[in-house]
Amino acid sequence: MAAKLKKGDKVVVLAGKDKGKEGEITSVSPKTGKAVVDGVNTSIRHTRASQTTQGGRVPKAMPIDLSNLALLDKNGKPTRVGFKTEGDKKVRFAKTTGDVI
Repeated sequence: MAAKLKKGDKVVVLAGKDKGKEGEITSVSPKTGKAVVDGVNTSIRHTRASQTTQGGRVPKAMPIDLSNLALLDKNGKPTRVGFKTEGDKKVRFAKTTGDVI
């Protein structure tokens, strides 16, 4: 199955404790079906001090399931993603507007 959401996409969270929050995808793991989004699903990690870092309680973005994310189209509204072929290339498009992403 092709990945409908990719690194760098602007998304909105549809379900969970961060419902309604928006952010940019920093990494995607298609094997597990999860993505890491900036500022969403953060948890506190306790790190030990080293020569380079001070240590302490550091907020870290944790992975969130791809089914709980929706792509934001150019109007800023959530949309589903589809695939179509233009010429000989397979492209993603927004289901609400039909525009190529």
